[in-house]
Amino acid sequence: MSSVSPIQIPSRLPLLLTHEGVLLPGSTMRTSVDSARNLQLVRSRLLQGTSLQSTILGIIPNTPDPASDAQDLPPLHRIGTAALAVQVVGSNWPKPHYTLLITGLCRFQIVQVLKEKPYPVAEVEQLDRLEEFPNTCKTREELGELSEQFYKYAVQILDAVSLEERFKMTIPLLVRQIEGLKLLQKTRKHKQDDDKRVIAIRPVRRITHIPGTLEDEDEDEDNDDIVMLEKKIRTSSMPEQAHKVCVKEIKRLKKMPQSMPEYALTRNYLELMVELPWNKSTTDRLDIRAARILLDNDHYAMEKLKKRVLEYLAVRQLKNTLKGPILCFVGPPGVGKTSVGRSVAKTLGREFHRIALGGVCDQSDIRGHRRTYVGSMPGRIINGLKTVGVNNPVFLLDEVDKLGKSLQGDPAAALLEVLDPEQNHNFTDHYLNVAFDLSQVLFIATANTTATIPPALLDRMEIIQVPGYTQEEKIEIAHRHLIPKQLEQHGLTPQQIQIPQLTTLDIITRYTREAGVRSLDRKFGAICRAVAVKVAEGQHKEAKLERSDVTEGEGCKEHILEDVKPGSISDTTDLALPPEMPILIDFHALKDILGPPMYEMEVSERLSQPGVAIGLAWTPLGGEIMFVEASRMDGEGQLTLTGQLGDVMKESAHLAISWLRSNAKKYHLTNASGSFDLLDNTDIHLHFPAGAVTKDGPSAGVTIVTCLASLFSGRLVRSDVAMTGEITLRGLVLPVGGIKDKVLAAHRAGLKRIIIPQRNEKDLEEIPGNVRQDLSFVTASCLDEVLNAAFDGGFTVKARPGLLNSKL
Repeated sequence: MSSVSPIQIPSRLPLLLTHEGVLLPGSTMRTSVDSARNLQLVRSRLLQGTSLQSTILGIIPNTPDPASDAQDLPPLHRIGTAALAVQVVGSNWPKPHYTLLITGLCRFQIVQVLKEKPYPVAEVEQLDRLEEFPNTCKTREELGELSEQFYKYAVQILDAVSLEERFKMTIPLLVRQIEGLKLLQKTRKHKQDDDKRVIAIRPVRRITHIPGTLEDEDEDEDNDDIVMLEKKIRTSSMPEQAHKVCVKEIKRLKKMPQSMPEYALTRNYLELMVELPWNKSTTDRLDIRAARILLDNDHYAMEKLKKRVLEYLAVRQLKNTLKGPILCFVGPPGVGKTSVGRSVAKTLGREFHRIALGGVCDQSDIRGHRRTYVGSMPGRIINGLKTVGVNNPVFLLDEVDKLGKSLQGDPAAALLEVLDPEQNHNFTDHYLNVAFDLSQVLFIATANTTATIPPALLDRMEIIQVPGYTQEEKIEIAHRHLIPKQLEQHGLTPQQIQIPQLTTLDIITRYTREAGVRSLDRKFGAICRAVAVKVAEGQHKEAKLERSDVTEGEGCKEHILEDVKPGSISDTTDLALPPEMPILIDFHALKDILGPPMYEMEVSERLSQPGVAIGLAWTPLGGEIMFVEASRMDGEGQLTLTGQLGDVMKESAHLAISWLRSNAKKYHLTNASGSFDLLDNTDIHLHFPAGAVTKDGPSAGVTIVTCLASLFSGRLVRSDVAMTGEITLRGLVLPVGGIKDKVLAAHRAGLKRIIIPQRNEKDLEEIPGNVRQDLSFVTASCLDEVLNAAFDGGFTVKARPGLLNSKL
């Protein structure tokens, strides 16, 4: 035995608490320093100290504790290792931390903790000397490399001070490890099949346990899970390419230590691959008559939409291999686009899954993340297929017009592959990295407008317009669906409340102004809550009457929610009879519950002077009526436009004034001084009320011309006329869009005559018959026809300014 000088450690040592492993005498390890106590120790002893003794630390193994920076010192292990700090590496980003390279010298035992702050210092007793066992240093170092995996066994070895006890614990461990390596080498030479290889490898993993200790049950269970996962991969019906990838990944998984971060990622990937419905599908119900009845019961009106769904069912009945269509329902909010998607799935007997796309601005939400990123996951399409468990569900892509775009990519572009019937049979998610067939999925997208949908994406979808409802349709929907739903939600019955159709019409016309029925549904909810209060109070009064045996007197018919002044009712009012049932909701009850009407018919009042006309506008929320007001004053010939107008609408205003100036002599239009130059010493101000709302589009051209013609002629526009159409500099009227929504808005406002471009006459076929009967339509190809229809008796030529003339 060579002569080695004994190592003497100081009797007082600063203690460094580490949870990254157990340092044994003679071994070397790196440890990170990020807790407050350890940081203070490094700064005070290693960075500022100059003597050799200042680099000797006491290393104490400590279990991971999320509250390591707490004020109280955690319980300390009795045995530690004196170590020499060989290297210190530090950084201040993202927060201060150091990495130490330390070498174990010898064991010590804590006698007494002398202080705890700012870092612990203890009086220690040296337990062994390194020169007594010079040939065992290599064995200690090799065993220390295993300490990260076998933390608790390394601690037991650290606590073994006696040489004989240490040999008893370490030699069997090393012998069994050698035997395991020999067995593993033998199995590789024979190249056995996968099942025999798993059986041969599993004992190797088990022999690493120290004799006399409990086996790692979690590891055994994990090994069993891997065997079951491998069996599922073999028996799955995934395509050949996906199967090859899974076999390759399961082989890598067997060779990985469980402590590696990639182990959990690979296992999650394989579990997803097994759970995906590669060939699992549901059988469609192809009974056309039953489907028609179901759609009619769930949704009133929407004839075009229901017709398209029935067409798909009919073709699917004739050809089972039909690819799923890509439908896009475009319409204002509250008309039932999302609920129709659910009904389609219910009609087909398919699973339904909704994907909300509003505000999505990362293409990884669609395509998934690559598995090289931390926290990677599949996209919403693949995740939805895993959720429903079949490969032919109905996917509702809600609010596809509200997709965003950011530095993380364009999700609308990622949807191009998903919504292309010629490509989606080979859709590749970044997380899966293998193709998945989406051709059997029925995609239904919803949007409020097509203006914000990229043209390439819009080209891949079949657009089905879902316009707003008429008043008659809203009444039917209310009494078929909305009122029964609200009664059920509020615990009421038809024997307790009655809402006549006339009351429903009042709510529609005076308390709501929308294309859909969401606000109408909320109004019914408010009525039901008010009635629920009265019913509950009535039940309380009935109980009091029964207890007091009050049987005389007749209850007066009570008006719902009648305001009662405090102190106006005597003390015996508590025994009054409850309200008669059912409670009838009339106009007076509406006023008590919902307050005064929010919308009153103000059309005739606003058209009581020249220079006002009514236009029709389309918005993503449906059609709206739009007032245009004009006034003139002395000035320098300037045209002022207000009301938050877009560039297109401003151009329409300039077109209108130019056309009127060029035709002023024809219609004998003059300014205040009698000149045919309408802007000679005259300023014109055009205003579009509701200035907080941005307005744009070409369809206001005819309305602006009519408004200015009324201003300069001094004649009133008919109070029951609304109009829409684009104009040219030569006075032609060009077609516009959204005719049905605009006509429905005019009908809701009580207007009777609608002026539309002649080339939009074909769009009148979409107007419900009852609405067409209530309205009079005038088709115009030029501005002369528009003006003749907008004024009583036509827009005649004047012999003298300010006087009406005969009809042209």
